[in-house]
Amino acid sequence: MKRGKVLKRIAVYCGANKGNNPVYQEQAEKLGKWMVSQGYGLVYGGGNVGLMGIIADMVLQEGGEVIGVMPTFLVDREIAHPSLTELIVVKDMHERKKKMMDEADCYLALPGGPGTLEEISEAISWARVGEHAHPCVLLNPNGYYDLLADFFNHMVTEGFLSQEDRENILITESFDTIEEFIRNYQAMKVRSYKE
Repeated sequence: MKRGKVLKRIAVYCGANKGNNPVYQEQAEKLGKWMVSQGYGLVYGGGNVGLMGIIADMVLQEGGEVIGVMPTFLVDREIAHPSLTELIVVKDMHERKKKMMDEADCYLALPGGPGTLEEISEAISWARVGEHAHPCVLLNPNGYYDLLADFFNHMVTEGFLSQEDRENILITESFDTIEEFIRNYQAMKVRSYKE
């Protein structure tokens, strides 16, 4: 047990907005409840707004651990969640992303904007070059990530992503599928480049 009472943590990337469809808020709440029921702690951006605030509130309400990681310039805007288990303040966004990865055993994206997409894409990229050996998941309520799934498939067709690596990126709305994927996950093989 490397982390006290919590055996495992999931880094969740998500929007600082709630989105226009209530299903996104509902999924953030369900994810928070599910995480605590499965013994997962939450690592996230530390905010008190949007889907970020919703999932943090739910994990805390259910008695789970919540670690927020936030750069100083955002803390100074007073959007940090006031009730976290721990708030880790870092100097910038680059340090935030690295710290979130270091603190977690899985990386999961809820719906969000360009920042969310960038964060989960970086987690996927880092897995492919051997910087971590953890699963990457996109929770897909309302088909939010369907176009991205199609694009990943297109990458395979066009020779920019291997089928094996594609299968190591889960896009689903099923919590049972997520748990099975995490349980059976095998790290991506580190890429090698040969002419």
